[in-house]
Amino acid sequence: MSFLGTSSIIIAFLLPVTPSQTHFRPPAVPLVTCNPYFSIWSFADRLTYDATRHWTGTKQELHSLLRIDGNQWRLMGDEPRSVQALPQVGLSVMPTRTIYDFQGGGVRVTLTFLTPMFPRDIDLMSWPVTYIIWQVQSIDGKDHQVSIYYDNTAQLVVNTDDEPVVWDKKEASGLDVLKMGTEEQPILQKSGDNLRIDWGYLYAAAPRSSSTRDAVAPVRSAIFSFLRKGSLPEAASATPVTPSAAMPAMAFAFDLGKVGASPVERHLVLAYDQIYSIEYFHQRLRPYWRLKRSSAEDLIQEAERRYPEITQKAESFDRNLMADLEQAGGEDYSRLAALAYRQALAAQILVAGPDGEPFFLPKENFSNGCIGTVDVIYPGSPILLLLNPKLLEASLVPLFKYAESDRWTFSFAPHDLGTYPLANGQVYGGREKSEVDQMPVEETGNMLLMVAAIAHVEGNAKFASPYWPLLTKWADYLKEKGLDPANQLSTDDFAGHLAHNANLSIKAIEALMAYSEVAKMLDKTQEADLYAS
Repeated sequence: MSFLGTSSIIIAFLLPVTPSQTHFRPPAVPLVTCNPYFSIWSFADRLTYDATRHWTGTKQELHSLLRIDGNQWRLMGDEPRSVQALPQVGLSVMPTRTIYDFQGGGVRVTLTFLTPMFPRDIDLMSWPVTYIIWQVQSIDGKDHQVSIYYDNTAQLVVNTDDEPVVWDKKEASGLDVLKMGTEEQPILQKSGDNLRIDWGYLYAAAPRSSSTRDAVAPVRSAIFSFLRKGSLPEAASATPVTPSAAMPAMAFAFDLGKVGASPVERHLVLAYDQIYSIEYFHQRLRPYWRLKRSSAEDLIQEAERRYPEITQKAESFDRNLMADLEQAGGEDYSRLAALAYRQALAAQILVAGPDGEPFFLPKENFSNGCIGTVDVIYPGSPILLLLNPKLLEASLVPLFKYAESDRWTFSFAPHDLGTYPLANGQVYGGREKSEVDQMPVEETGNMLLMVAAIAHVEGNAKFASPYWPLLTKWADYLKEKGLDPANQLSTDDFAGHLAHNANLSIKAIEALMAYSEVAKMLDKTQEADLYAS
């Protein structure tokens, strides 16, 4: 089962850049990493070597250009090829930020992508928001006239380029806001693996200023207007346009004026309102951030208001977690772990459950597109156990509710909840009908072990208590079936069915001891002694 939030395997290489400096080279660099549908990466060694892409590999282009003293430079994206790329001299990937450094034309540019992925603040972690931040400063002792261009194309709001899109311009409390989405808005009408979202609305917002311009226009027109004149073209009429015919883009131009040795900063807020994110047994669920806000405009205004606080919080969080990781395993380990953090968490989404409780649901990516897969949650659980076990609880509660329902009639744990984003019942193997092609020992062991892990981290078994009859049924199943497992699948389902699987047997043994320990914490002495023996 695949837990990847991008199509690349988390492998890192160190490439020598100068004798005194080495740079990290991930196979895919995280840029916008909010959830499985709002997940944009750079698959290239340099940000200017290729178009930015959704984790599936489909182009979702973000562009950034510079004019320095009238000279044109490319900062992000591989178009237009005729414009020289500003040399990239640094890259750092941290738990909440990706930071690129560039130098050329007498200036240094730092481009930061910040996603407020703070696990202990579940509301903030649910924000579908990434800040894009530019800092420019002179490095040659001279002042330079600088302007910055940014756009994102309509590829971010369509599954395929033949879907017509519409857009609007809004103003909100000191912000200029652009909004874009498909005309049709087929909310939760598709499910599967290699898909992009084509409902809801993308927002790009920047602080209102006399030196900032914005427009929705054909992407080529917007880019070449900036390159020629440092400005944007007239906005296109707000009528439906098919991206394959004339790719519209949401564009901003920032005139920084004269830039000296002191850094000059500009930023914008990129956000995606899915309206409804998940269907859970035919009930549409809102994104979790909607519990406290009535609209995307409210979220964007709050994101802008809290920008100074969130940037400081990101710096502190990244610094502390990276230091802990480096102490645990060294510098290379800390870099790998930061990539794993962004990748694993971007493959999940926080939604408000039927009673407003948090549901934290992963998507299997480039596997079979399942949602809430137990043997995907299990390998991701250490991150959650370390940083906020309540998020692991939020992953398990939807499965417990399903397993307790009349629809799940087996004595073992389910494999999944459906096909993302439709959590309407297991789709793997025998589904709800047959024990054929299930993973009974694998998933049952995983569930018992994760419940015990939560109890150990939290110092009590309160989470387990309401589900005790179900946990007992699963322990009884492993007691009967786990020592010498029958012919069945495991998480390594690519290996096919195996009988007498030692890995599954060991997992069953560990899970029964885990159940015993939880029983002991709940003062259920008889069960604790029985299963410990």
